[in-house]
Amino acid sequence: MKQLTQEMNDLLSRTMDSHVRIAVTGLSRAGKTAFISSLVNQLLHTSTHDNLPLFAAARDKRVIGAKREPQSNMLVPRFAYDQAMEQIHATPPTWPEPTRDVSEIRLAVKYRPIKRTKKLFGSTATLNIDIIDYPGEWLLDLPLLDMDFNHWSQSQFTALKGVRADLAKQWLAQMERFDPDAPLDEKQITQISSSYSDFLFACKDHGLHWVQPGRFVLPGELEGAPVLQFFPCRVEPEHKVIKGSNLAILKARYREYQQKVVKAFYKHHFSTFDRQIVLVDCLQPLNAGQDSFNDMRQALEQIMHSFRYGRSNVLKRLFAPRIDKILFAATKADHVTPEQHNNLVSLLQQMVHPAWQTACYENIEMSCMTLASIQATEAGFIAQGDQSYPALRGVTIDGQSLTVFPGDVPKTRPEKAYWQQQGFDFIDFRPMENSIDEPLPHIRIDKALEFLIGDKLK
Repeated sequence: MKQLTQEMNDLLSRTMDSHVRIAVTGLSRAGKTAFISSLVNQLLHTSTHDNLPLFAAARDKRVIGAKREPQSNMLVPRFAYDQAMEQIHATPPTWPEPTRDVSEIRLAVKYRPIKRTKKLFGSTATLNIDIIDYPGEWLLDLPLLDMDFNHWSQSQFTALKGVRADLAKQWLAQMERFDPDAPLDEKQITQISSSYSDFLFACKDHGLHWVQPGRFVLPGELEGAPVLQFFPCRVEPEHKVIKGSNLAILKARYREYQQKVVKAFYKHHFSTFDRQIVLVDCLQPLNAGQDSFNDMRQALEQIMHSFRYGRSNVLKRLFAPRIDKILFAATKADHVTPEQHNNLVSLLQQMVHPAWQTACYENIEMSCMTLASIQATEAGFIAQGDQSYPALRGVTIDGQSLTVFPGDVPKTRPEKAYWQQQGFDFIDFRPMENSIDEPLPHIRIDKALEFLIGDKLK
């Protein structure tokens, strides 16, 4: 009865436009955990601090306060906000642990509405915000819903170029001894699956982002399950599958992965989102090289093809939610000097251009910005003779105080000459020290909040 009551309350909230589900997505190392921690932290401090000048409802003193609420979905782990804050406020401060499973957190924001329809119900209103976090690698599995085993296998072998081809040598050597038509050899399939997983891990370690299946590198509760023990196999489309053969079990496990893992994940979570933010780390790929940069762009395109878009009205909000706002955010803006932020936005816009076109066709509101969820550096200038140059000052992960100019961020996708010069030097800094009683220092989290929920607080 309690669960039924909660579901009815959620339904009523959606009817009154007082409930929004925000999906925080992006590839690993993009900073999803840091973003959610900062967003929650900023909202919890709105009643006592003026730290969000670009968030209209807070700037105009219409936000009364915010608090954490029990989430409605009791089968999904709660986002580890308290643990994240402990790490951020540790001595020395450290970045929170990255996402390894689905998690969710709910906030209730009380505010003074300005819309006449909302004022009819009282001088104050409450917006319930569900924030859902997912491992970025799981997003890469969504395109599998439109591919059979042969199509997926072909896509994996086609991608074996450059660095990928070198990293796949051990797995491919084992594939030479694999007979798809032979009777099932469980031991050999397990060994080759492990080798294929090692190949995917190696891709991640070398700055490549497009890894499929994504659960192979972040299995969650499925670690060790047979459904994660398959691999691509070269066979012709008309190749006859022999019952009880190695190929038969590979195809069976692939179908099971599609239906019981990927499709279930999409149905239970993705189909319920209202708003979406896609976090992108453009800086690490600039360091890692051309293969890494192009790989990340391809991964982003694959992810964006899988989302369901469309303007929401009351009926759609109740029974078929659709994403009606998308925010692309280039993270770690504090790791480049301020005059480079426009270049970073321009670069991100080019990277997501195909997805942007699709969303615009569907008449979806979109925006692109840079942000730093938890500030790690201070921007300033260093003098050399009569000249002054922009620079950043911070403490590196290993504890070294450093003042540096990381370099220029290209405005557009870099040409071949850029990669030969390697004119950018991205350095990892740890979070700035911050009092536990103060909101976390940030760059443009308030602008992100305004885009994601500003219209809901009117």
